[in-house]
Amino acid sequence: MRKNKQEAGIGLPEIGMSLDELVRRGARQVIQQVIELELAALLEQYANVRTLSGKQAVVRNGYLPERDVLTAAGPVSVRVPKVRDRSGMGVKFNSAVVPPYVRKSPRVSAALPWLYLKGVSTGDMGEALSVLLGEEAKGLSANVVSRLKAQWSEEWQQWDRRDLSSARYVYWWADGIHTGVRSENADGQCLLVIVGVTPDGKKERVAIADGFRESSASWREVLLGLKTRGLQAGPLLAVGDGAMGFWAALEEVFPATRAQRCWFHKLGNVLNALPASQQARAKAAMQNIFMAATRADALVAFETFVTTYKAKYPKAVEKLTQDRDSLLAFYDFPAEHWQHVRTTNPIESTFATVRHRTTRARNCLSRSTFLGLAFKLMEEAEKPWHKIRGADRIKPLLDGVPFKDGIPAPDNPPEQQELAA
Repeated sequence: MRKNKQEAGIGLPEIGMSLDELVRRGARQVIQQVIELELAALLEQYANVRTLSGKQAVVRNGYLPERDVLTAAGPVSVRVPKVRDRSGMGVKFNSAVVPPYVRKSPRVSAALPWLYLKGVSTGDMGEALSVLLGEEAKGLSANVVSRLKAQWSEEWQQWDRRDLSSARYVYWWADGIHTGVRSENADGQCLLVIVGVTPDGKKERVAIADGFRESSASWREVLLGLKTRGLQAGPLLAVGDGAMGFWAALEEVFPATRAQRCWFHKLGNVLNALPASQQARAKAAMQNIFMAATRADALVAFETFVTTYKAKYPKAVEKLTQDRDSLLAFYDFPAEHWQHVRTTNPIESTFATVRHRTTRARNCLSRSTFLGLAFKLMEEAEKPWHKIRGADRIKPLLDGVPFKDGIPAPDNPPEQQELAA
């Protein structure tokens, strides 16, 4: 006789059950089914192992006490089975879905540093997450969050000491992030962040440090730290805001690296020097510069902007012309990469919600906590990162093939053109 749905373990929703309750019940069933499949795989692995008396050596042995795991669907109760090992080999069952002692899903843990940097104090963390996860959110006491912050600080410190002797970068995006969070050292502290592109086209975190108001001394310490840990050379091109002390430090530590000023920042600086009535037209004129197909066309658009605005708005024109060469450096790199290297968008998009915050954290953070929070925030943001477009163009670039207006230079020797193709 066919089993009904209750007997099959599917479970019918009760009358009056809310959508949230239904989602949590479904999540529990899925998690429990996956755990049972994991256990079945372990038992199958040791199915042929027998004791001296001929009995199966590894068998299931009930369940651990039921515990709640906080997920994006809210708290979900799970029962993790145990095994008994009669052979003395020390076989234990540890679920990959719900590892021992884990009481929060990675997605929930990833939200904690973001909330803290947004100004939510340790004591209010559970209340803040309850808005997203329901009033039954558990496991987020002040002590739990404090232990997590200590763990994040340790993870950042280990990462910050990693060996860089085999590291190489094609591009860097550098920026100073003013979070508004108070540090124990000074209110002028900001995050100094570098994201790089590796020879295979992948983006990765290079440096996360703190500094005083983006000064050249702070940036010099960051760059020298990278060099001390084995980094042999800087990238071919670094992208950043023109106001940073980063450039002076870069010229001192990695002088061979070329500079590309961020067009996103430059647009904002120039438009701020113009009346509102002129901004839309001026923005379009600047877009004509950095969207031009060739450097020659960009220079024509540059001169058009200067001619249009110099007489009435000299300050706006000066802000643009003072960085003419570094604003157009991207033309000497593959056209497929232009959309990536014209701005510091990889950093801007990661820290957008933090950069524009207006509420300070009510408690003052230690340096290690401050950096640990930023480290975890970037770790989560890094997960969906993709390779840059035209990753196949990186090899000829690193091999020294020159590019002009985004393509291999036409006066290259034939063998170099072939390599770049």
